Amino acid sequence: MPHRSGLGRGLDALIPGGEQTTPEGGVTYLPVDHIAPNPRQPRVNFHPTELDELAASIREHGVLQPLIVAQDEQSGGYVLIAGERRLQAARQVGLTSVPVIVRQATDQQRLEMAIIENVQREDLSPLEEAEAYRQLAEDFNLLHEDIAARVGKSRVTVTNTLRLLKLPDAVKNALIEEHITAGHARALLALTTPQAQTAALQSVLAHDLNVRQTEELVRKLSGERPPARPKPAPPPEIAELEERLRASLGTKVTLRAGQKGGTLTIHYYSDEELNALLERLLSE
Repeated sequence: MPHRSGLGRGLDALIPGGEQTTPEGGVTYLPVDHIAPNPRQPRVNFHPTELDELAASIREHGVLQPLIVAQDEQSGGYVLIAGERRLQAARQVGLTSVPVIVRQATDQQRLEMAIIENVQREDLSPLEEAEAYRQLAEDFNLLHEDIAARVGKSRVTVTNTLRLLKLPDAVKNALIEEHITAGHARALLALTTPQAQTAALQSVLAHDLNVRQTEELVRKLSGERPPARPKPAPPPEIAELEERLRASLGTKVTLRAGQKGGTLTIHYYSDEELNALLERLLSE
Protein backbone atom coordinates (compact mmCIF):
# COMPACT_ATOMS: atom_id res chain seq x y z
CA MET A 1 0.00 0.00 0.00
CA PRO A 2 1.42 3.39 -0.92
CA HIS A 3 2.35 5.39 2.11
CA ARG A 4 1.89 9.10 2.46
CA SER A 5 3.78 10.63 5.31
CA GLY A 6 1.77 11.98 8.20
CA LEU A 7 -1.38 10.08 7.26
CA GLY A 8 -2.92 9.00 10.53
CA ARG A 9 -1.69 6.05 12.53
CA GLY A 10 -1.89 3.59 9.67
CA LEU A 11 -3.88 0.36 9.50
CA ASP A 12 -1.57 -1.62 11.76
CA ALA A 13 -1.75 1.00 14.50
CA LEU A 14 -5.53 1.01 14.47
CA ILE A 15 -5.69 -2.73 15.07
CA PRO A 16 -2.60 -3.86 16.98
CA GLY A 17 -0.67 -6.87 15.71
CA GLY A 18 -1.62 -8.81 18.84
CA GLU A 19 -5.21 -8.90 17.61
CA GLN A 20 -4.31 -10.52 14.30
CA THR A 21 -5.96 -13.94 14.03
CA THR A 22 -4.43 -15.09 10.74
CA PRO A 23 -2.29 -18.26 10.98
CA GLU A 24 1.47 -18.04 11.03
CA GLY A 25 2.73 -16.33 7.90
CA GLY A 26 0.10 -13.64 8.09
CA VAL A 27 -1.90 -14.50 4.97
CA THR A 28 -4.56 -17.10 4.33
CA TYR A 29 -7.08 -17.66 1.53
CA LEU A 30 -10.85 -17.37 1.83
CA PRO A 31 -13.64 -18.06 -0.66
CA VAL A 32 -14.93 -14.77 -2.05
CA ASP A 33 -18.48 -15.87 -1.25
CA HIS A 34 -17.57 -16.00 2.46
CA ILE A 35 -16.62 -12.30 2.55
CA ALA A 36 -19.43 -9.83 3.14
CA PRO A 37 -19.06 -6.14 2.20
CA ASN A 38 -18.05 -3.69 4.89
CA PRO A 39 -21.31 -2.00 5.98
CA ARG A 40 -19.17 0.97 6.94
CA GLN A 41 -17.43 1.21 3.56
CA PRO A 42 -17.19 4.97 2.93
CA ARG A 43 -16.65 4.63 -0.80
CA VAL A 44 -19.91 4.39 -2.72
CA ASN A 45 -18.91 4.95 -6.33
CA PHE A 46 -16.37 2.72 -8.09
CA HIS A 47 -15.37 3.87 -11.55
CA PRO A 48 -16.00 1.04 -14.07
CA THR A 49 -12.80 1.80 -16.00
CA GLU A 50 -10.69 1.59 -12.83
CA LEU A 51 -12.31 -1.74 -11.93
CA ASP A 52 -11.69 -3.07 -15.43
CA GLU A 53 -8.02 -2.08 -15.26
CA LEU A 54 -7.62 -3.69 -11.84
CA ALA A 55 -9.44 -6.81 -13.04
CA ALA A 56 -7.05 -7.07 -15.99
CA SER A 57 -4.08 -6.81 -13.62
CA ILE A 58 -5.54 -9.47 -11.30
CA ARG A 59 -6.22 -11.76 -14.24
CA GLU A 60 -2.56 -11.45 -15.24
CA HIS A 61 -0.82 -11.38 -11.87
CA GLY A 62 -3.39 -12.39 -9.25
CA VAL A 63 -4.27 -10.39 -6.11
CA LEU A 64 -0.89 -9.08 -5.00
CA GLN A 65 -2.03 -7.31 -1.82
CA PRO A 66 -4.13 -9.27 0.70
CA LEU A 67 -7.52 -7.99 1.75
CA ILE A 68 -8.13 -7.27 5.42
CA VAL A 69 -11.18 -8.94 6.95
CA ALA A 70 -12.71 -9.52 10.37
CA GLN A 71 -14.68 -12.55 11.46
CA ASP A 72 -18.38 -12.02 12.07
CA GLU A 73 -19.18 -13.86 15.30
CA GLN A 74 -22.90 -14.06 14.53
CA SER A 75 -22.74 -15.51 11.02
CA GLY A 76 -19.37 -17.22 11.26
CA GLY A 77 -18.39 -15.58 7.98
CA TYR A 78 -16.09 -12.67 7.37
CA VAL A 79 -16.64 -8.94 6.94
CA LEU A 80 -14.40 -6.92 4.66
CA ILE A 81 -12.44 -4.13 6.32
CA ALA A 82 -10.16 -2.97 3.50
CA GLY A 83 -9.94 -4.03 -0.13
CA GLU A 84 -13.44 -3.49 -1.56
CA ARG A 85 -12.16 -2.72 -5.05
CA ARG A 86 -9.83 -5.72 -5.08
CA LEU A 87 -12.70 -7.98 -3.99
CA GLN A 88 -14.99 -6.66 -6.72
CA ALA A 89 -12.29 -7.04 -9.37
CA ALA A 90 -11.50 -10.58 -8.18
CA ARG A 91 -15.16 -11.53 -8.53
CA GLN A 92 -15.22 -9.89 -11.96
CA VAL A 93 -12.47 -12.20 -13.27
CA GLY A 94 -14.01 -15.26 -11.64
CA LEU A 95 -11.60 -15.93 -8.77
CA THR A 96 -13.08 -18.24 -6.17
CA SER A 97 -10.70 -17.29 -3.35
CA VAL A 98 -8.52 -14.34 -2.41
CA PRO A 99 -5.61 -13.76 -0.01
CA VAL A 100 -6.66 -12.16 3.26
CA ILE A 101 -5.35 -11.11 6.65
CA VAL A 102 -7.88 -11.76 9.40
CA ARG A 103 -8.09 -9.22 12.19
CA GLN A 104 -10.30 -8.65 15.18
CA ALA A 105 -11.96 -5.26 14.84
CA THR A 106 -14.81 -3.29 16.32
CA ASP A 107 -17.38 -1.55 14.14
CA GLN A 108 -15.58 1.75 14.70
CA GLN A 109 -12.21 0.25 13.76
CA ARG A 110 -13.68 -1.16 10.54
CA LEU A 111 -14.84 2.31 9.55
CA GLU A 112 -11.54 3.95 10.51
CA MET A 113 -9.49 1.41 8.57
CA ALA A 114 -11.71 1.72 5.50
CA ILE A 115 -11.36 5.51 5.61
CA ILE A 116 -7.59 5.38 6.00
CA GLU A 117 -7.11 2.91 3.16
CA ASN A 118 -9.23 5.01 0.80
CA VAL A 119 -7.62 8.28 1.88
CA GLN A 120 -4.17 6.80 1.35
CA ARG A 121 -5.19 5.79 -2.16
CA GLU A 122 -7.02 9.10 -2.70
CA ASP A 123 -10.08 7.08 -3.71
CA LEU A 124 -12.78 8.89 -1.75
CA SER A 125 -14.77 11.70 -3.29
CA PRO A 126 -15.15 14.80 -1.09
CA LEU A 127 -18.73 13.85 -0.16
CA GLU A 128 -17.81 10.23 0.60
CA GLU A 129 -15.04 11.47 2.87
CA ALA A 130 -17.46 13.88 4.53
CA GLU A 131 -20.02 11.11 5.14
CA ALA A 132 -17.34 8.89 6.66
CA TYR A 133 -16.33 11.67 9.05
CA ARG A 134 -19.99 12.21 9.91
CA GLN A 135 -20.32 8.55 10.94
CA LEU A 136 -17.26 8.81 13.17
CA ALA A 137 -18.60 12.01 14.72
CA GLU A 138 -22.24 11.02 15.21
CA ASP A 139 -22.19 7.23 15.53
CA PHE A 140 -19.05 7.03 17.68
CA ASN A 141 -19.12 10.46 19.35
CA LEU A 142 -15.66 11.46 18.15
CA LEU A 143 -14.61 15.10 18.22
CA HIS A 144 -13.22 16.64 15.06
CA GLU A 145 -9.79 16.64 16.70
CA ASP A 146 -10.09 12.89 17.32
CA ILE A 147 -11.09 12.21 13.71
CA ALA A 148 -8.21 14.33 12.44
CA ALA A 149 -5.72 12.38 14.55
CA ARG A 150 -7.03 9.06 13.26
CA VAL A 151 -6.99 9.88 9.56
CA GLY A 152 -3.94 12.14 9.45
CA LYS A 153 -5.73 15.36 8.53
CA SER A 154 -5.89 18.71 10.26
CA ARG A 155 -8.93 19.55 12.37
CA VAL A 156 -9.75 22.42 10.01
CA THR A 157 -9.73 20.04 7.03
CA VAL A 158 -12.08 17.63 8.78
CA THR A 159 -14.45 20.45 9.79
CA ASN A 160 -14.48 22.00 6.31
CA THR A 161 -15.07 18.60 4.71
CA LEU A 162 -18.01 17.90 7.00
CA ARG A 163 -19.55 21.25 6.02
CA LEU A 164 -19.97 19.93 2.46
CA LEU A 165 -22.86 17.80 3.73
CA LYS A 166 -24.84 21.01 4.34
CA LEU A 167 -24.89 21.91 0.64
CA PRO A 168 -28.14 21.65 -1.33
CA ASP A 169 -28.63 18.60 -3.55
CA ALA A 170 -27.93 20.54 -6.75
CA VAL A 171 -24.45 21.49 -5.54
CA LYS A 172 -23.79 17.99 -4.16
CA ASN A 173 -24.74 16.43 -7.51
CA ALA A 174 -22.45 18.83 -9.37
CA LEU A 175 -19.64 17.82 -7.02
CA ILE A 176 -20.36 14.10 -7.45
CA GLU A 177 -20.42 14.44 -11.22
CA GLU A 178 -17.16 16.44 -11.05
CA HIS A 179 -18.65 19.51 -12.71
CA ILE A 180 -17.17 21.46 -9.79
CA THR A 181 -14.38 20.77 -7.31
CA ALA A 182 -14.41 20.73 -3.53
CA GLY A 183 -12.85 24.20 -3.69
CA HIS A 184 -15.87 25.50 -5.61
CA ALA A 185 -18.22 23.84 -3.13
CA ARG A 186 -16.48 25.31 -0.09
CA ALA A 187 -16.67 28.77 -1.69
CA LEU A 188 -20.43 28.39 -2.20
CA LEU A 189 -20.85 27.52 1.48
CA ALA A 190 -20.17 31.17 2.30
CA LEU A 191 -23.63 32.01 0.92
CA THR A 192 -26.24 31.75 3.65
CA THR A 193 -29.19 30.08 1.90
CA PRO A 194 -29.58 26.99 -0.32
CA GLN A 195 -31.33 29.15 -2.91
CA ALA A 196 -28.36 31.52 -3.13
CA GLN A 197 -25.91 28.60 -3.30
CA THR A 198 -27.88 26.96 -6.11
CA ALA A 199 -28.18 30.21 -8.05
CA ALA A 200 -24.46 30.84 -7.72
CA LEU A 201 -23.77 27.30 -8.90
CA GLN A 202 -25.61 28.02 -12.13
CA SER A 203 -23.37 31.01 -12.75
CA VAL A 204 -20.27 28.94 -12.01
CA LEU A 205 -21.32 26.27 -14.50
CA ALA A 206 -22.57 28.70 -17.15
CA HIS A 207 -19.35 30.73 -17.16
CA ASP A 208 -16.94 27.89 -16.29
CA LEU A 209 -15.59 29.83 -13.34
CA ASN A 210 -12.48 28.62 -11.51
CA VAL A 211 -12.30 28.55 -7.72
CA ARG A 212 -10.85 32.06 -7.38
CA GLN A 213 -13.52 33.48 -9.68
CA THR A 214 -16.18 31.62 -7.70
CA GLU A 215 -14.90 33.17 -4.47
CA GLU A 216 -15.12 36.61 -6.09
CA LEU A 217 -18.69 35.88 -7.25
CA VAL A 218 -19.66 34.84 -3.73
CA ARG A 219 -18.17 38.05 -2.30
CA LYS A 220 -20.21 40.13 -4.73
CA LEU A 221 -23.41 38.22 -3.99
CA SER A 222 -22.75 38.63 -0.27
CA GLY A 223 -22.35 42.38 -0.66
CA GLU A 224 -18.71 42.32 0.34
CA ARG A 225 -16.37 44.85 -1.17
CA PRO A 226 -13.25 43.42 -2.76
CA PRO A 227 -10.12 44.13 -0.72
CA ALA A 228 -8.55 47.47 -1.61
CA ARG A 229 -5.40 47.26 -3.63
CA PRO A 230 -2.35 48.55 -1.76
CA LYS A 231 -1.14 51.93 -2.93
CA PRO A 232 2.06 51.72 -4.92
CA ALA A 233 5.16 53.01 -3.17
CA PRO A 234 6.37 56.39 -4.47
CA PRO A 235 9.56 56.49 -6.52
CA PRO A 236 12.74 56.86 -4.42
CA GLU A 237 13.32 60.47 -5.45
CA ILE A 238 9.76 61.46 -4.46
CA ALA A 239 10.06 59.61 -1.15
CA GLU A 240 13.31 61.48 -0.42
CA LEU A 241 11.68 64.86 -1.11
CA GLU A 242 8.71 63.95 1.13
CA GLU A 243 11.12 63.07 3.94
CA ARG A 244 13.07 66.32 3.59
CA LEU A 245 9.85 68.38 3.65
CA ARG A 246 8.55 66.41 6.64
CA ALA A 247 11.77 67.11 8.54
CA SER A 248 11.63 70.79 7.65
CA LEU A 249 7.94 71.36 8.38
CA GLY A 250 7.52 68.87 11.18
CA THR A 251 4.45 67.17 9.68
CA LYS A 252 3.44 64.63 7.06
CA VAL A 253 3.89 65.79 3.45
CA THR A 254 2.65 63.96 0.34
CA LEU A 255 3.86 64.57 -3.21
CA ARG A 256 1.87 63.34 -6.20
CA ALA A 257 3.55 63.77 -9.57
CA GLY A 258 1.37 63.97 -12.68
CA GLN A 259 2.10 64.16 -16.39
CA LYS A 260 2.32 67.95 -16.04
CA GLY A 261 3.14 69.15 -12.58
CA GLY A 262 1.51 67.49 -9.58
CA THR A 263 0.23 68.15 -6.08
CA LEU A 264 1.88 68.89 -2.75
CA THR A 265 -0.25 68.03 0.29
CA ILE A 266 0.76 69.25 3.74
CA HIS A 267 -1.08 67.51 6.58
CA TYR A 268 -1.94 69.08 9.92
CA TYR A 269 -3.75 67.57 12.89
CA SER A 270 -4.87 70.55 14.98
CA ASP A 271 -5.53 74.26 14.71
CA GLU A 272 -2.30 74.89 16.56
CA GLU A 273 -0.33 72.90 13.98
CA LEU A 274 -2.06 74.81 11.17
CA ASN A 275 -1.20 78.16 12.70
CA ALA A 276 2.42 77.13 13.18
CA LEU A 277 2.67 75.98 9.55
CA LEU A 278 1.12 79.19 8.27
CA GLU A 279 3.59 81.28 10.24
CA ARG A 280 6.53 79.38 8.77
CA LEU A 281 5.23 79.39 5.22
CA LEU A 282 4.02 82.99 5.13
CA SER A 283 6.80 84.61 7.09
CA GLU A 284 9.09 86.83 5.07
